[in-house]
Amino acid sequence: MKFRPCIDLRQGKVVQIIGGTLKNSDKEPPVTNFESEKSPSQYANMYQKDKLTGGHVISLGPGNTEAVLSALKTYPKGLQIGGGITPSNAQTYLKAGASHVIVTSYVFSDGKIDLRKLDTLVRCVGKENLVLDLSCRQRDKEFWIVTDRWQKFTDVALNKETITHLASFCDEFLVHGVDVEGMMQGIQTDLVELLGKYSPIPVTYAGGANRFSDLETVKALGQNRVDLTIGSALDIFGGSISYRDVVRWHRKNLIKE
Repeated sequence: MKFRPCIDLRQGKVVQIIGGTLKNSDKEPPVTNFESEKSPSQYANMYQKDKLTGGHVISLGPGNTEAVLSALKTYPKGLQIGGGITPSNAQTYLKAGASHVIVTSYVFSDGKIDLRKLDTLVRCVGKENLVLDLSCRQRDKEFWIVTDRWQKFTDVALNKETITHLASFCDEFLVHGVDVEGMMQGIQTDLVELLGKYSPIPVTYAGGANRFSDLETVKALGQNRVDLTIGSALDIFGGSISYRDVVRWHRKNLIKE
């Protein structure tokens, strides 16, 4: 298990938001927990120095292209990029230094998996460079993949069959627990258990982390197979969990493995 860093961007600034408040209309801005004075490239440089790989840069709406490219160029092959990725722009980000592109909405049309689009994307970027974002919300005791800034439910449940099927198209999964994303009220333990039990490829969970011990919790519940992103709760994003302590835990954990 690894700690995965993140850089969330809104209008070119590094932010942390409450995921469930991200609307399709820019007239309704999301609830923001934190906005940094540091640039995306400063965060990327810090992650590079600390040898943290596989982190993600997420573009939350328009106005982030320059900020995204600055982070990718600062830490070549160390970061993944998500947010509005399509076959027409994916190669631009890979050539700029992204290790992977992260995709959700492009491969879901009218609430269903569009396998034609998914095949097109795989041919464009290669399975080895693709991360599928299976971010989900809970309804009727099941987790359902959501798209369109996490506001639209698809008819695709996150279960053994879905995870196994989609794993054949990509290199990794990224899964935000949208119901708790940015709220710092605790991780969705049943979601972490589900991912640890069924994912045959690397998977990163994000959402709700609020204490240092969540690292050990995710390690145990995810059977040492689910990586963890911590956002709003980290002190580098205005929270109380020490980033330096997390980095030390990450290094010790890798040595043990």
